[in-house]
Amino acid sequence: MSAPGPKARPDRGSTIVRSIWAACLLTGGANHARTLLQHGLLWDYGGVAWPSAAYWTSLTILDPLVAALLFLRPKIGIPATILLIVTNVIHNLAKTAHDAPPGEFLTRATNSYLLSQIGFMLFVLATARIAWKSADERRPGQRPRLG
Repeated sequence: MSAPGPKARPDRGSTIVRSIWAACLLTGGANHARTLLQHGLLWDYGGVAWPSAAYWTSLTILDPLVAALLFLRPKIGIPATILLIVTNVIHNLAKTAHDAPPGEFLTRATNSYLLSQIGFMLFVLATARIAWKSADERRPGQRPRLG
């Protein structure tokens, strides 16, 4: 019987990718928190329907929660990040399409805020495999390595 080898270290690329994802999620959460501090918890985002307002308000909590899960529970945090950004982009594009007058969708959909979300979504989808690379290296009860 051979002695067990050294503990597996998380893949550096995975840690870097998850760190970038977390920074973007925390920035999004901070933007939503700023909006709520400025307008209040029950603000309707300028007259949008309550499901959209509730969704955007929920991102104040969901974004930082998912960012933390990327390191505490990567097998949950990685798919949660993908789900969160994909649903966010779908929601915001659908909302933009619904609100845009005929012929103005592309103009409205190419604002810097929406383009940055689409860019982040594409980055997440392109790097998901790298992020997942060491997600299963933690064992139950093992503390996460942040570096």
